Amino acid sequence: MMKFSLSALAAAALIVAAPWAAAQNVAIVNGKAVPTARIEMLAKQAAAAGRPVDEATRAQLKEEVILREIFMQEALKRGIPATEDYKVQMELARQTIMIRAMFQDYQAKNPVTDEEVKAEYDKFVATNGGKEYRARHILVEKEDEAKAIIASLKGGAKFEDIAKKQSKDPGSGANGGDLDWANAASYVTEFSEAMIKLEKGQMTQEPVKSQFGWHIIRVDDVRQAQLPKLEEIKDQISQQMQQQKLAKFQTTLREKAKVE
Repeated sequence: MMKFSLSALAAAALIVAAPWAAAQNVAIVNGKAVPTARIEMLAKQAAAAGRPVDEATRAQLKEEVILREIFMQEALKRGIPATEDYKVQMELARQTIMIRAMFQDYQAKNPVTDEEVKAEYDKFVATNGGKEYRARHILVEKEDEAKAIIASLKGGAKFEDIAKKQSKDPGSGANGGDLDWANAASYVTEFSEAMIKLEKGQMTQEPVKSQFGWHIIRVDDVRQAQLPKLEEIKDQISQQMQQQKLAKFQTTLREKAKVE
């Protein structure tokens, strides 16, 4: 009697099974055919999710569709499709699939153009261009306290040390008041108007009041804004604009609908 090694049998099985897409059915379960198209749909979903679809993955998908068929046959025997809960869930699932397909169709027929991306990038540059400031601040609740701190700083006290001990801004206080690089538009109006008047190394001589309290501001450095090039963020802008178009489409449909 001839003997076959496990490796030989496995190789033979692969030869018989491949190519996956060539066979109309992937299996016959209790006399019912399980079409290969089910594997292809699951493989498409896996690829869209970033999962590599190799032979090992396809073998797993094959087992999954077979199990699904087994479980479906049992569910039919038990009369699950006749239950009200099943009917409601099936309708919701049908709606979900159809709505998703409709949105995909809308996006395919209304792509974001290169001109639209360029216009959005130009708006981004206009808003974020110009100067950036590396500033520090100390935030306190009362004007008298702020004036006392300015006097201490003029007397030689270290800005960073006072910020750590007395600033009410938890984000920057622990870092010696450092706000990192940002353009003036990033701050409330009172803060930015006072900051842009300072040269590198200068500090406000009077406390600056805002909705948050009283600020002592120091500008450590100034530079021209370092913005990414269009090519570097083109895909990001396009994806964002696609979502905006889809959101507008959804809002338009809601507004046009007659709901009583």
